[in-house]
Amino acid sequence: MVTVIQQQQIDQLNINPKECVEWVKEGFLMKDDAQMPAKLSVHPKGEDFMTSMPCLLPKCHDKQYFGLKLVSRIEGQVPTLKSDITLYDAQTGQLLAVMDGDWITAMRTGAVAALAAKLFQRTGVNTYSMIGLGNIARAVALCLIADNSDRHITIRLMRYKNQAEQFMERFKAYDNVTFEIIDDPTTFISEADVVISCVTVATELLFPDDTLYKKGVTVIPVHVRGFQNCDLFFDKVFGDDTGQIEKFKYFSRFHEYDEIHHVLQGKNPGRTNDDERILSYNYGIALHDIHFASKIFEKSLHSSQGFDYHKQDKKIWV
Repeated sequence: MVTVIQQQQIDQLNINPKECVEWVKEGFLMKDDAQMPAKLSVHPKGEDFMTSMPCLLPKCHDKQYFGLKLVSRIEGQVPTLKSDITLYDAQTGQLLAVMDGDWITAMRTGAVAALAAKLFQRTGVNTYSMIGLGNIARAVALCLIADNSDRHITIRLMRYKNQAEQFMERFKAYDNVTFEIIDDPTTFISEADVVISCVTVATELLFPDDTLYKKGVTVIPVHVRGFQNCDLFFDKVFGDDTGQIEKFKYFSRFHEYDEIHHVLQGKNPGRTNDDERILSYNYGIALHDIHFASKIFEKSLHSSQGFDYHKQDKKIWV
């Protein structure tokens, strides 16, 4: 029997964002033992695309999963950009589940950014600066707030239209976070300890003045755009997968580069002093999508709630 898991079913599982941070950490730690071929894209017409992202997870407790995430951008479909995941028992080839991938994409992306912030921020940081306040930024904030549930943090929001006010409204029920709205771009970047950018389109550098980045800053461009000037003078760059990062224009000119999972494994010390400027590029890997899918599938098997099927016909907001 194949389990169908839509957004409504995922909502019913009440997955804590802190758990999402743990899942991405687990995913990174199994990267060396997973099989993750390169993404493959086809282009039906115009700007439309369909991209396949396969991954075979390592065997664990007599279970082994294979999954395929298909991301599509098709003009006219609602939402225009969406993803679906198929999950298999790798030992038998049996199809186990078909699930909506939009929530998984958002939350694994947010969780990776929150994990990178904690991993690379300098000592004593409790303030995070965010620009680009759409759905992925909400996922980042959910994970940041949950992962810092034992302390109070401040999130500085770069104003754009009325997005900052809407963002604060979304998180008004959380008591361990304070928000500040910043109007001036120079103030925003020059006073930032950790910069998390969820800007999706950046045809130019977002902050081209290199002197504005203070010592010890950590920059996390979630959509890997707008900070290429930092590639040339930041002390260290970390990425989720070298096969993707090595295609960047200035990859050969990074001062020092390594994959983030080597830091989690203790093979690389990561930040070694509070003056280092660090970039964390995480392009998104199928390993996290399929690990999340396997966790959600297992949770669904133990859920006491009945699942009703409803076709998803609108954008998912976290």
